[in-house]
Amino acid sequence: MPNQMRTTAPPDEKPLGSRAPRFVRRSRTLRLGWRAGVFVVGLAVVVSGVILLPLPGPGWLVIFAGMAIWATEFAWAQLVLRWTKRKVAEAARRAMDPRVRRRNIALTTAGAAICAALVSAYLWTYGLAVPWGIDH
Repeated sequence: MPNQMRTTAPPDEKPLGSRAPRFVRRSRTLRLGWRAGVFVVGLAVVVSGVILLPLPGPGWLVIFAGMAIWATEFAWAQLVLRWTKRKVAEAARRAMDPRVRRRNIALTTAGAAICAALVSAYLWTYGLAVPWGIDH
C-alpha cells in the first residue's frame, strides 16, 4: 500500500491511515477518487459548521463532524481529533476537581446575584416598560 501512513498507536487508539474499504485501497484510481470524495464531503460539513457558528445551532459539533469525516481518510485529521479528545478529557478532569467546582459555583452564584440586582434596579426604575417604546 504505497502512500499509506501507518504508525504504531497506543492500544486504545486505532492506527493512523485510511479507513477505506480494501477494494478501494487496491486501485490507485479508486483510492484517489475516494480521497477526493471524502475531502469534498468533509469540506462541505466543515463549511456548514462555520456558517452555523454565529447562528443558533450546533456549529462546533458540525465542524467536529466534518473533521471526523476527514479522519476516516487523512492522518492529519486523525491527529487533530486525537489532540482535541485529549484536551476535552483534560478539561473535564480539571472541571471535576473539587476546588475548581467550588470556584465555579461561587462565580455562577455571584453572577446570578449581580444579574438579579440589575434586573431589580431596572424594574424599580422603569417598571415593566421597555426602553425602546413599543406602544400599542
